[in-house]
Amino acid sequence: MPEKIEHHDLPGWSGRKSRLMEPSTRSKGGTRRLVSRWLPPFVGGVVALALIFWLYRDLDFGRFVEGLGAAHAGWIAMLGLTILLEQLVNGWKWRQILHDVKPVRTLRLTSALLAGYGANVLVPLGISPLVRSWLIARMEDLKMGTVLTTTVLARFIDGVVFALFAGLVAMAGKMPQIAGNLELGLAVAGALNFALFGTLLWAMFRFRALFAREGPLICRLFDWVAKWFRANGAALRGSLCDGVVWPQSRWHRLNVLIGAVAAKLVSATHYLWAGLAVGVVLAPFDYLFLMVFAGFSLVLSRFVRVPGGFVIGSALAFDLLGVPEEQALLMILFNWMMSIILVVGVGLIVLWQSGIDIRRARIEAEAADIRV
Repeated sequence: MPEKIEHHDLPGWSGRKSRLMEPSTRSKGGTRRLVSRWLPPFVGGVVALALIFWLYRDLDFGRFVEGLGAAHAGWIAMLGLTILLEQLVNGWKWRQILHDVKPVRTLRLTSALLAGYGANVLVPLGISPLVRSWLIARMEDLKMGTVLTTTVLARFIDGVVFALFAGLVAMAGKMPQIAGNLELGLAVAGALNFALFGTLLWAMFRFRALFAREGPLICRLFDWVAKWFRANGAALRGSLCDGVVWPQSRWHRLNVLIGAVAAKLVSATHYLWAGLAVGVVLAPFDYLFLMVFAGFSLVLSRFVRVPGGFVIGSALAFDLLGVPEEQALLMILFNWMMSIILVVGVGLIVLWQSGIDIRRARIEAEAADIRV
């Protein structure tokens, strides 16, 4: 009797079988990646909407529409100007940090900041620092890693200044009284924020020279990981370390701190102009409280992957301050909409004028970050 031949004994069958199974395997892997990528933001979005609807469950829609119709356009225009002014101040502050690497015009840096925000809306993967650094590196013939490090320095300095504002608000004691100790909570959060960003700044300058060497274990590990991306680890470390700079000029150093403080003060006035548009005037420290409380809410929401942290935090802060729901929601919407229209809108125009397709910007930014 002829011997029975199994399929797996046929020449080439195992290869055909594996190739036949590849599409379904890839499909399952793609589905898992799709779910892991989009499920957390989707769930976070649902939670954010539920919180907003709960906060404004007693909203009088008629009064809201009436307030919208009566809003003063001049104060809304002032809000828009201060939103752009905040970004201009941030660009000027970045110029002070970057000065010893290469003097760059403030408007060019501000445009790169706005372009980063615009790219981040279209591709919400946190690529804003990469895009702005890549743009400046490309236009000014600098290394991407060097420019990226200066943006990190600016972010850490902002974190320290924000913590000081939180401490100021907590020590002033002019906050709404609620169950629990809000002053202590803000003081502790500010202290932790100050310690975190202060330590990161110290570590960047303390270990800059060490990270540029060839011998230390951390450098060898960095180079080993860089090889996975076909990058020159030593060159990449060098470009990153070149960006750890503190201005030699005393005036530029002072300007860095002035710019960081001024940007926060301008940010605190956003709700002043939005409030004047709908007839709400608060005490000066209330605007600082709004900025600090909403800022901490934004940071916390990023950790728990819930979008809209600034909106939710602002809503809670307005509720604590006793602002009527209809006017509070209008102030939040004016601030949010003007930020989207101006910051993101102008950023997208900058990208378009630079001749950059957003997908190409993301790919080249990531590639440049690996290469240099």
